[in-house]
Amino acid sequence: MSYAIEFSEPTKITAIDLPDEPAPAPGEALVRTHRMGICGTDLSCYLGKFPFFDYPRTPGHELGLEVVAVGEGVTHVKPGDKCSLEPYVNDPDSTTSQKGNSNCCPGVQVIGVHGPGGLRKANWIVPARKLHPGNKLSYDELALVETLAIGYHAVQRGNPQPGETVLVIGAGPIGLACLEFLKLMNGVKVIVMDMVSSRLDFCAKNLGLTNGIQFQADGSHLTLLEEMTDDNLADVVIDATGSVKSMSTCFEYGGFTSRIVYVGITTESLTFPHAPVLHRREQTLLASRNALPADFGKIIKIIEAGQINTKVWITHRLTIEEVPDEFAKFTDPATGAIKALIAVNDEE
Repeated sequence: MSYAIEFSEPTKITAIDLPDEPAPAPGEALVRTHRMGICGTDLSCYLGKFPFFDYPRTPGHELGLEVVAVGEGVTHVKPGDKCSLEPYVNDPDSTTSQKGNSNCCPGVQVIGVHGPGGLRKANWIVPARKLHPGNKLSYDELALVETLAIGYHAVQRGNPQPGETVLVIGAGPIGLACLEFLKLMNGVKVIVMDMVSSRLDFCAKNLGLTNGIQFQADGSHLTLLEEMTDDNLADVVIDATGSVKSMSTCFEYGGFTSRIVYVGITTESLTFPHAPVLHRREQTLLASRNALPADFGKIIKIIEAGQINTKVWITHRLTIEEVPDEFAKFTDPATGAIKALIAVNDEE
């Protein structure tokens, strides 16, 4: 049996047989999945809460892959290469892609979300241009590149400058990805806010970021932020929560002429104070979607240089055969998972 996982309907996982796909056509690559990272999108798809996911479907977009074969015209990767997958399949001829914004091309299709993904033992086909080689990295590391890329792109959208203060709200995987790159920036003060004290402890212990603020219902967290910034508040606020309440109120943490970046996603409508905060402080609101192709290569080089320790991210492991019984537990925050990795094919 060529074992694969299918989300058959909300909260139902089925082990299915997916055979090897045929030889790659021009511009394609045949790949084998070694690792898959479980992310919030996968959990939302499993729970039936993600708006663009149709059932049945094989998930998997945070992937560490091996190239098995390449089609005609493919020169940047070769059989045997270890790669990270950029799962956002755009139309290269669209106006948006032509402007360099392939991450938000109107017709972008995310592998494992809008189309079949990589949680399978069999070899499968991907567009070769979406593969980013990283032969010096492990498959574990390569599977984390896409998560890191989301954070990298959000940081670039906020464009922090030396001397500025950046507040990241939400210390889940995407918030942590933002923090990883912020801490590499010279002269940038980084503050992290979360409701859960253990996440702030994680940031202090593993990322060396000790400027943590725990959200408090009485609003005292804002007072603490004011104290930490000499009443100037943050120059850049990155909201990585996906929480309607947080995304509606995070403007109050930004100072005058600050930039607010939404990297978390919600399908609900947002309301926020215009005249007293956004307008008065002349704030700029920015969305951050997916990541750019160049981001993947940059991140691979940063990991190669030892500037990001991905080992601290991996808190849980399971095999593809364990997914039907074990996957649901990762929907419970009490599990304490930062990043769970699925071993799909042979260990390294």
